[in-house]
Amino acid sequence: MNPRIKERRSPLPPSGERKGTWPSVLEQGANLLQDTTPLRDFDVYVVGLHCARDDPGTQMEAHHYCRMVNEDLLQCVLFDGNTRDANLVGVEYIVSERLFGSLPEDERGYWHPHNYEILSGQLAAPGLPAVAETALAELLLNSYGKTWHTWHTGRHDGEPGHGVPLGEPTLMWSFNRDGEADEALLRDRDETMELDTARRRARRAGLASRAHPQHGVDALRDRFPGSTPVPGVADVREGNGTG
Repeated sequence: MNPRIKERRSPLPPSGERKGTWPSVLEQGANLLQDTTPLRDFDVYVVGLHCARDDPGTQMEAHHYCRMVNEDLLQCVLFDGNTRDANLVGVEYIVSERLFGSLPEDERGYWHPHNYEILSGQLAAPGLPAVAETALAELLLNSYGKTWHTWHTGRHDGEPGHGVPLGEPTLMWSFNRDGEADEALLRDRDETMELDTARRRARRAGLASRAHPQHGVDALRDRFPGSTPVPGVADVREGNGTG
């Protein structure tokens, strides 16, 4: 791992017995004789916070490993940490504003907006120099994500999860105002991974003038009373950034 990226272990060891001799031999043979071609190029790493669309009090970290398919589409696999023992917890597809605009109206409700995650500094790309990280943030500005979590392994700051994936996949959402994400969750991530959300937010302030009103910004507004809007983050129904 890049020494500039601080280790973030999974909050939960999965249920089950430790691997025996046969699985280890099988893995060694696979490493020699098989190829992981579809997994190549999933090398863009960002970490952010997600909440459940229908239960926004359920919040957790999501470590994204993404492949840029083309100018309008990224595919990401999601983990609960960044070490070899991290658990696979979901997937996210990211589309540009242009591609989102081509979606049927009834499909758009599955896609969350990204501008708050970017402008607040909440979304981080550990290990990248500040200039490169800001360039990545600019690339993601005005984009949308469709995210399904298949496994809730808990929170790093203490809330327990499940030893195995349970139930149906959960549609996840983004935070869109200050005061929506649990500060304890963000603080625990930043302290452990030595990330500075406030400094990242200041570096990205200039991107606010390029941010467009987005669909879904107000989707959970009533679920977070007392939250406050951020310049550059506006719902298409308002379009003025005042919330």
